[in-house]
Amino acid sequence: MGPALERKVMTVEEFLAQDERVELIRGTVVEKAAPSGEHSRAQGSIDRRVGTKFDRKPGGRWPGGWWFCVEIDLLFGSEIFRPDICGFRRERVKEPPSGRAIAIRPDWVCEILSPTNAKTDRVEKLQTYFAAGVPHYWLVDPLEGSLEIYRRTDLAYALVQSAHRGQRLKPEPFDALEFSVDELLGDDPEDDEG
Repeated sequence: MGPALERKVMTVEEFLAQDERVELIRGTVVEKAAPSGEHSRAQGSIDRRVGTKFDRKPGGRWPGGWWFCVEIDLLFGSEIFRPDICGFRRERVKEPPSGRAIAIRPDWVCEILSPTNAKTDRVEKLQTYFAAGVPHYWLVDPLEGSLEIYRRTDLAYALVQSAHRGQRLKPEPFDALEFSVDELLGDDPEDDEG
């Protein structure tokens, strides 16, 4: 963590006045890890592979029904997270989210783990997303080559699916289609249809 970001305490208003790659977690400014090549490839691939088919109006060739956003500031009470990718069901959120910070709860959040942020994504963010009522939470580990899919229950997030490179799955909440884990992690597509 750079010296300018060490343990700064801020309000939401002070946080929004700056423009750095940081999040506000439990009142503390936390620097987001600089994305590695693996992180960037996984983030882009998930957005392209899943987003192309779901980030659209329902009907037609692909299922649609979602708004996708990449690295937007989401407001959860006094915390601001910048998830790698998140989605909002169009049946619930009629217009694409706009502005900064967005106070609308997403229906799906995907965090891509890196060695410096895994604990935050697995503990603090998981706790806040659960308390906010986020129905689906994905954790992607590009270095391990794995995908963990959690569904919110009344008591906790339940791990409902997990997969690694070499496997295919119909991942909740996008289970209308099957995806290759390799492609979601940024490997070359199996064919030209993407």
